[in-house]
Order: sequence, then C-alpha cells, then structure tokens
Amino acid sequence: MPKYLQISQQLAARIQDGSLPAETKLPSETELMAEFSASRGTVRKAIDALLEKGFVRKQQGKGVFVLSQDAIEFQFNGIVSFSEAHQKMGQHEVETDVLSCDVIDATDELAQLFSVKKGTSITRIKRVRIIDGERVILDINHFVTELVPGLTSAVASGSIYTYIEQTLNRQISYAKRKIEAQPATAEDRAQLDLEGTTHVIVITNDTYYYEGQHFEHTESRHRLDKFQFTDIARR
Repeated sequence: MPKYLQISQQLAARIQDGSLPAETKLPSETELMAEFSASRGTVRKAIDALLEKGFVRKQQGKGVFVLSQDAIEFQFNGIVSFSEAHQKMGQHEVETDVLSCDVIDATDELAQLFSVKKGTSITRIKRVRIIDGERVILDINHFVTELVPGLTSAVASGSIYTYIEQTLNRQISYAKRKIEAQPATAEDRAQLDLEGTTHVIVITNDTYYYEGQHFEHTESRHRLDKFQFTDIARR
C-alpha cells in the first residue's frame, strides 16, 4: 500500500475513534512529516485523500480541520449504486424497504424525458433507505422496461446496477446529475423520519448505457441534516 494511503488511513482512524475530534486542527504538514517520516509531497497526498473522503476541510490561511462524522458522506465522483456506496459507510447499519415495484405507461413527461412514445412501459420503483434505524432517503426510480427487463421487488432490495451489469450484461456509461433543495412533499413526510425538517436534498440522476440509451431516471430525496455530498476536482 502506498505510504500516503497508510498515513491517510491512520489519520482517518483517529478521526473516527475521536482522538481527533470535529473542528480540531490537523497537525501541520511539518509535524506529520516528522511523525510519519514522510516527504511533504506524501503528506499532502494523504491530506488530499482525507479531503476526498470527507474527513477534513481546508481553511485558507488557517490550516486543515476535522469535519464532523455525524453526517453520512456521499461522493459524486463516479457512478455507484446505493448498495455500493453503503459498503463504504463502515459503522452504519443500512437497510432497504421496497415500497413498490410497478410497470406503468409512460406519461407525456416521462415519454419526453426518455425520448420514447407515450404509453411505453416504464418500471417504477420506490424504496426507502434506512440508516441506523432512521428512514432518511426516499428513492423514486423510473426505468425503461425494455432496456432493464425483469426488475422485481427482490432485485430492487439489492443493487439494481449489479443486476444490470452481471445479469443483463449491459455496460453503464455515464449519468447527468443535479442536486437541489426542495420543500418536503406529503410523500416525503409520510415515508421519511424528517425530525421537523421542512426541506429535503434531491439528487436527480439520468443514466445512460454505453450505446447512449437513456435507461434510468431517479430522484433520491435525502433528509438534509444527515448527509454531506463530496466531489474531487482535478486540474
């Protein structure tokens, strides 16, 4: 394992066990170089890895500070299913409650969205993600049935992307993604433990196969105080 990852993992462990509490300033680069007998470049790569994983934040002119780990991190870089993402959550208990799995006729809106004829079969799945006993994400998935055949509640209780890639042998290529805050709907209030919050964070994904076919449109509606969303940008 590269040395910068070893350093990053050791620092992450200290953050997770409370040795480095939230809002504590991380030791300086010089101090970390001395502690780990590492070069400045290696230490900086370790800090970048912590930034990418949502463990720390940089404050210009002041240093690097530990982020609260109460918020659950979701990364935007890459296309992953919830099942794949929750494997990285470590200490959190995760369950999926499949509310429904139905085939419906495409409305005018869905037909325009997917560039299909009105009335085309669309598989609509609604799921609640339960993390540490709290119902905190409502996923509303729409799939073009012809492009993702055989979807059932049993499949939906696991990873649909794994089903697509391993059972249907299709290659998922890219997604268009949008994030915004929206007022909580009646369905949000009925299905989620909102704990008095009036808005949710909505991530919308439109996902495409390698051949360019638009097969999925999903709204993931998150309780806003439970998550942080991270990305890594490189120049």
